[in-house]
Amino acid sequence: MDTSKYAALFLAESREHLSSCNHLLLQWERDPAATDAVSGLFRSIHTIKGMAATMGFSGVAELAHRMESLLDALRDGRVMVRAGTFELLFRAVDALGRSVEEAAAGRDPLPEPALAAALEAAGGGPTRAAGPGVHPTAVAGAPRRRATDAPRARTVRILIKADAVMRGVRAILAVRRAEVLGVISAVRPSFAQLEREAFDGRVSFRIESREADEVLVAAIRAAGEIESVRIEEAAGLELDGAGRHRQIKVDLQRLDRLMKQVGELVVAKNRLGVMAVGSHDPALTELSDRISRLVSGMQAEVIASRMTPVGEVFDPFPRLVRDLSRDLGKQIRLDVEGDEIELDRAILDEIGEPLLHLIRNAADHGIESAEARAAAGKPPEGRILLSAARERNSVTLRLSDDGRGLDRAAILAKARREGYADAADDTASDDLLLRLIARPGFSTAEAVSGVSGRGVGVDVAMTRVRALGGTLEIRTEVGKGTTFLIRVPLTLAIVRALLADAGGERFAVPLAYVAETVSFDPRAVTSLRQREALVVRERVIPTVRLRDLVSSAKGDAPARPPAVILEIGERRSALVVDALLGQQDIVVAPFDAPRGMPPYVGGATILADGAPALVLDVAALL
Repeated sequence: MDTSKYAALFLAESREHLSSCNHLLLQWERDPAATDAVSGLFRSIHTIKGMAATMGFSGVAELAHRMESLLDALRDGRVMVRAGTFELLFRAVDALGRSVEEAAAGRDPLPEPALAAALEAAGGGPTRAAGPGVHPTAVAGAPRRRATDAPRARTVRILIKADAVMRGVRAILAVRRAEVLGVISAVRPSFAQLEREAFDGRVSFRIESREADEVLVAAIRAAGEIESVRIEEAAGLELDGAGRHRQIKVDLQRLDRLMKQVGELVVAKNRLGVMAVGSHDPALTELSDRISRLVSGMQAEVIASRMTPVGEVFDPFPRLVRDLSRDLGKQIRLDVEGDEIELDRAILDEIGEPLLHLIRNAADHGIESAEARAAAGKPPEGRILLSAARERNSVTLRLSDDGRGLDRAAILAKARREGYADAADDTASDDLLLRLIARPGFSTAEAVSGVSGRGVGVDVAMTRVRALGGTLEIRTEVGKGTTFLIRVPLTLAIVRALLADAGGERFAVPLAYVAETVSFDPRAVTSLRQREALVVRERVIPTVRLRDLVSSAKGDAPARPPAVILEIGERRSALVVDALLGQQDIVVAPFDAPRGMPPYVGGATILADGAPALVLDVAALL
């Protein structure tokens, strides 16, 4: 069997099982009586071993087999959990992950001798070598084989789901799983035919086994993507899949190219709409409206296809915090909420690094030692909460800890020593603190550790979030903890925008940050901290005059210009413009800003009339 074309599937599924292994190990470590976690862990390792054996990756299969033997001994009570058992298992999962990546890349290293020996010793004795088709235990928790029963000959018929990716390799995995439970013969079609495109998902074979029908079905179904299993000349057991949602895996680069094409369609749709209105031709107008509806529907479907649960980014963090707590000698727990909230894949790929830096800072600077927490009347275990929530057309990621909070006095003192003008303000608001700690190289840590102290964490987070068109906020209270709020748009590619004119130039304001529009009434003008502000329904909102920011402004400003109330979280600002030009779907084209480009410009777009316009960065304006 040519396994090279199945490497991507093997890698993707192995990564999912390895992520599950980390979560189950954490659950088992917190609750040693969690037998379901042990069984789930055994199943994941066993599945990786089976896939690796089928692919011919003997190194991966050998390491997984040694882990499986240890887990089997722990599950059955032949050996007991000791102080170093969990550390050994975490170390083995990491090594298995590296081995899977190397095997998929064309290398298949043998297990590290020291790790293999440690697993063997912890399991209580020598481990039989694993090879293709050698799987000592088929299904965790399944009835043990009864040696006194005589083998029975049966015919097994398997149907692979129609929407399964690479149905042939699924069929081979299913046959291999049955092979460990008895003697297999008369496989139809042959393995060579299973690799062909014409394979219809149906495979049958004859098996002589002592196992019950239920055990055979469970072992075969563990291969995944099985529609039905039928065993003849026995109890007639047949299990039919109930799900009918068809799914395929698509390369992300294809979705990226498709999104770019849809973006071009949106620009063309807008241009066609303007031409149709100007032509006064009813037929052209009707066609334009139809094309507009079709493109909008296609746009929505493509964006939906790129949406991915944030849980994919959150998954590694519980294990990260567990390792950090041991490196720092602290007791720290990470709780995750809202991991089902979805974000555009492009944003999700970029948000992981800012969260990583903030989590490391929270563990090192925020959470106190167990002794310090006890002295402050807190439980010895510190808590970090990572959550996601949907807010209109954006997603808010919240990272909070119940630690010591930021030391405002220390931050201001350090900033003054380094000559930062911002630090002259003694009030030390949360916004000021964030501006100070987000400066490159700024840190109040007395020593640099392996976790933090070089002053890059918040700086990296702020830079990356702003590049995504999002915002970063902070709330802190001494002795109670710190919360970072990251707000990012649902998608970057195509957004709804409000078009505005200022000084003869047109600008696009992302509608996700527009709360409302009002008329700028001079009688409602007041001041707030020596700045112009506008009173809107008894709320004082600071103003930003876009005309004043545009150096090439032409003509006189209108007497009663419109004001766009911008809103991010609890912060508001009134953007005063010369005129509002309506709404439009725009394709945002990020660019490397040339020298002298104002910070409030976040990208560019092509409007319906074919002219370019700058997209405003609302976070920078606020």
